[in-house]
Amino acid sequence: MKKAWGRAAVKYAVLFLLGGLLYAGIEILWRGFTHPSMIIVGGIAFLLVGGINDWFPRQISIVGQGLIGGTMITGLELLAGVFLNIYLGLRVWDYSNMPLNVMGQICVPFWFLWCLLAIAAVIVDDYLRYWMFQEEKPHYKFVFARGPK
Repeated sequence: MKKAWGRAAVKYAVLFLLGGLLYAGIEILWRGFTHPSMIIVGGIAFLLVGGINDWFPRQISIVGQGLIGGTMITGLELLAGVFLNIYLGLRVWDYSNMPLNVMGQICVPFWFLWCLLAIAAVIVDDYLRYWMFQEEKPHYKFVFARGPK
């Protein structure tokens, strides 16, 4: 039992760190800079999106996972934005000039981007789990889900 907890802790720590670093790298490519807090937010987002297959009784299509993941990331972005940008005043991002924004922390146009990024994150997470932790080899349905695992 102790060994299983240790393996799980290592797996999730590795996925958290890789997800956080990947997100920070994407942000640097997109905006030209990042903030250290984005490694933490990106790591949490990567774990959340990677957990979609674990939390649902049957595998959801890759499009469905993208929609769920994009929504999860947007919710996390709202929470992080309220804490980092409004409460702490760090001004890491500001969507005030974007259409359909909420308190300048989230907006509908970025939700679409998060959905696309979530699809990529699902695939990266699945293959990392397969290659590094000997989990099930990934296979996807584009729109329709397959039966139970």
